[in-house]
Amino acid sequence: MTLGQFFFKYRSYTPIPFLIPMLLYARPTITTIAAGAVFVLTGEIFRFWGVSYAGSETRTTGKPGASNLVTQGPFAFVRNPLYIGNIFMYFGVSVMSNSLVPYLQVLSILYFIFQYYFIILEEEKQLKELFGEKYTHYFENVNRFLPKFTAYDENKQSKINKDIKAAYISEKRTFQSIFVSMLMIVLIYFLINQ
Repeated sequence: MTLGQFFFKYRSYTPIPFLIPMLLYARPTITTIAAGAVFVLTGEIFRFWGVSYAGSETRTTGKPGASNLVTQGPFAFVRNPLYIGNIFMYFGVSVMSNSLVPYLQVLSILYFIFQYYFIILEEEKQLKELFGEKYTHYFENVNRFLPKFTAYDENKQSKINKDIKAAYISEKRTFQSIFVSMLMIVLIYFLINQ
């Protein structure tokens, strides 16, 4: 198993080493809760937008792959909008917690970029095998992490219908996880400010 395959398979559990110290050393304030919530919300909006096109295939933990090459919506600006959304959310939660500032915040960005980099390499290999020249063109014209301000060629974009209902169903677990994390930080705030 490669590092990318490992991270892909266990990506639901890899945040745990980050969450434990975040909660143990949390010293949230109203300001950090509000500022962090902005990052969390931004990340979730970006994720939801992406999932509304990519669908529930984003939940698989087996082998990376896809039945369609999605190149529209946020995927027209950056190849990995869901992972960027996740990084925003993890960073936002670390800001909310006000834990080990600035070390945990910097570490959260580096930790998840490291993890997603190896996952993305694995996914890119699979997508190239599945979609060949079509993926190569997309790969060469859309950045991996840094969004472009101009969209991928509209004539070459996928023609997948956006499905908000399917996105909501697919994102339920993410909503629950992020809600529980945010709720724990708010509870810690009230406990330390009694």
